[in-house]
Amino acid sequence: MSTKRKLLVALAVVLLVLGAFSYWVWRGTPAQHTLDELSGKDPVLVEPRPENIPSVAIAKPVGWKAGEAPIPAKGLQVVRFAEGLNHPRVIYTLPNGDVIAAEADAPGGNMGSGITGRIAKALMKRAGAHGISPDRLVLLRDGDGDGAAEQKFTLLEDKHLASPSGLAWADDRLYVANHDAVIVFDYKLGETALAGDPRKVMDLPAAGNHWMRNILLSPDTNRLYVAVGSASNIGENGMEIEKGRAAIWEKDLTKDGYGRQYAQGLRNPNGLDWNPHTGELWTVVNERDMLGPDLVPDYLTNVPVGAHYGWPWVWFKKHDDDRVKAAPPEFLDDFVRKPEYALGAHVAPLGLVFVKGGERLGPDFTNGAVIARHGSWNRTPLSGYDVVFVKFDANGNPTGLPVPLLTGFLTGQGTTRGRPTWVAWAKDGALLISDDTAGIIWRVIAPGAAPAPALKEVVTGRMPPQRSISSDPNAQYKATLGQDSTVRQQ
Repeated sequence: MSTKRKLLVALAVVLLVLGAFSYWVWRGTPAQHTLDELSGKDPVLVEPRPENIPSVAIAKPVGWKAGEAPIPAKGLQVVRFAEGLNHPRVIYTLPNGDVIAAEADAPGGNMGSGITGRIAKALMKRAGAHGISPDRLVLLRDGDGDGAAEQKFTLLEDKHLASPSGLAWADDRLYVANHDAVIVFDYKLGETALAGDPRKVMDLPAAGNHWMRNILLSPDTNRLYVAVGSASNIGENGMEIEKGRAAIWEKDLTKDGYGRQYAQGLRNPNGLDWNPHTGELWTVVNERDMLGPDLVPDYLTNVPVGAHYGWPWVWFKKHDDDRVKAAPPEFLDDFVRKPEYALGAHVAPLGLVFVKGGERLGPDFTNGAVIARHGSWNRTPLSGYDVVFVKFDANGNPTGLPVPLLTGFLTGQGTTRGRPTWVAWAKDGALLISDDTAGIIWRVIAPGAAPAPALKEVVTGRMPPQRSISSDPNAQYKATLGQDSTVRQQ
């Protein structure tokens, strides 16, 4: 055989191997369980199937044609509130009804360098992300009340903004979370531009694999809570770069000084909101990858102060991740918490809002939480790409399985028309959903529905403190049962 022929044969073999490898990567490892089985209070938790190379199954965004729209649940109607936006992520409704959209993408270089970084950047670009960040805040106004924003103003562009996401307003101050800091502007309702320079509220760990930084004010507006995701999947680049990440921070706005780490061990927390029944802080979290298509379920959970949810060493309280090389904190297994509610594997939950009273989605959606599931990039079949409703019981606990509220984003042909990202309530009680890859904000309402009733706080009896070590606890309990005053559940 001639040298030329040998080279041609060798080249053919190489191409065949590369083709087979590419097919294997893109085909992915098929899931063995449905999303319903991987969801709820007691999800199926399978044996891990560790992957050295993630299987990839990305739904390429193709956009919505004129007249097309997602499919709402029975009794609901969906229309376009605003369109022509550039990658709208977080949306926030001001008290006067104006809506602010943060147009943003990942900061440059956050996926790393070298061949791994280039591959990751190419994959995310295919999924509709990782272009140049618009770095713009847009104000949308429905002045005539017809359910569509006929006015659009650029509040601010580029200057002072660096991949902005989280938004909050109180007392003529607009808080904005860049990927590396929270800043605050003087801003009065009705204004259509941010004219002055901001003040820095607090620094944040910059960029990383998870660059969004959601924020939430306490009900009295004195404290600010900031969700910061990890820089990696499972700390594979060392835990030094994870300092301050995979956590929720709390900043007392009435005092100078640093914030405190409110909770940790949350790989990538995003949406934050207050449970109207209990007053607790709740969040949705994107869990770890590369343990197979059925692990690990992303989740919705309450976040008590000081809580630790296990990342990167433990998932769902009892399951060790043997891939992690760094030593865990001492006694981690004794105090790590189990998430309250699974949302399915790799669904990528981002936006979260509770029904609190006044919303107009009809009687089927009067007590619970609305969640935007941005969608998977490494699961076959695809998961997420929808908006779901998680029902809560009268005691403020999630129950049942996620209820589809807005679907139809996936085409069924390996592509998606859009990716739901964030959720917020409009002033009139309609639900607003940002669709970042399509540049649309959708508006969902139950026509003619009465506003949802306000939800009652859960109160429980509390035993009085035991003031004598000589008394019988059982007798003390019987003597005081029903006599103690009610207090809000802690």
